Amino acid sequence: MYNNFKNYLTDEIKSIKDAGLYKNERIITTPQSATIKVQGDVEVLNFCANNYLGLADSKVLIDAAKKALDEKGYGMSSVRFICGTQDLHKELEKRISDFFGTEDAILYAACFDANGGVFEPLLNEQDAIISDALNHASIIDGVRLCKAQRFRYANADMEDLEKQLIAAKDCRFRLICTDGVFSMDGNVAPVDKIYALAKKYDAMVMVDESHSAGVVGKTGRGTTELYNLKGEVEILTGTLGKAFGGAVGGFTTGKKEIIDMLRQRSRPYLFSNSIPPMIAAAGIAMFDLIDKTNELQDKLHSNTEYFVAKMKAAGFDIKPTESAICAVMLYDAKLSQDFAARLQEEGIYVTGFYYPVVPKGQARIRVQVSAAHEINHLDKCIAAFTKVGKELGILK
Repeated sequence: MYNNFKNYLTDEIKSIKDAGLYKNERIITTPQSATIKVQGDVEVLNFCANNYLGLADSKVLIDAAKKALDEKGYGMSSVRFICGTQDLHKELEKRISDFFGTEDAILYAACFDANGGVFEPLLNEQDAIISDALNHASIIDGVRLCKAQRFRYANADMEDLEKQLIAAKDCRFRLICTDGVFSMDGNVAPVDKIYALAKKYDAMVMVDESHSAGVVGKTGRGTTELYNLKGEVEILTGTLGKAFGGAVGGFTTGKKEIIDMLRQRSRPYLFSNSIPPMIAAAGIAMFDLIDKTNELQDKLHSNTEYFVAKMKAAGFDIKPTESAICAVMLYDAKLSQDFAARLQEEGIYVTGFYYPVVPKGQARIRVQVSAAHEINHLDKCIAAFTKVGKELGILK
């Protein structure tokens, strides 16, 4: 049978390539940072990592991980409830809940697991999940694993959300779920308005803070800080793999009873190994660092404002953004790839995004600004975009 299946896969892959949608992996040969080297020992400026606070190569985090490696070992070889819980795991969970002003937290191998494991233990066919149309794939997959009734509202559209809440009024429990920052566009969910509608229609709220934690709000506490709702939203999910050091590990934090139920029944938690001690230790060191100073958040916000203003002034079509994500709209899939390839020749490392990562006809280059970038990095990136934009007929 495999010969037939192989032919099918070969044809499918060819069609992906013919459509200009094939994704190639590029190799980095240095640590993740604002400046990296790629194959051929070529140095480029990196503008496509989720390294928002520039902590991926932080000596503070690396030293904490090395110390834990010596003192606590390499891995746990077990799930949490058997013999996979160390004091580091419990301390990190407490630091997460303290940071967000919530009651408790639970760790996962990744936020994909946190989102995949949050719905099914809490809701069933009597209940409703009302989900933003642009939510991350992990939320979509998590919803699919749950028997709750599904409702969807247009991205950040509060009129449509209210319609869906009315449609779900006969369900036992209603949970509105949204990304805090939508990763492809960079816009922040109107969590204040979502929360108000939840109160009006007796619903709960879940926010995925993966691209907003460390970024949004004056001190990077995410959307609940931005909208003065700290501790009010029932469920927050997030990751250690973006602003919080860039490694692995996810979490769910929120109301104590919800977290307790997830410990009992959330399948990715019950059936996956604990995160390694060195990751937990680095996470604790990260919270120590950003609790002491707001320097990184302030620099990130300043860098982002500067970059977006200059790119708009150059004439680029930029999606409205309130985060560190700047979506430069090109609309054509092949053009986004050609543009990214030319930028790499100019020393700027970015990626073209196109279907199925974004809708057809919405191809773009997603630029991600970091606190690790200096003004001269931003200026070089803007100059390269402008040069290539003129070459490829995007700018006059």
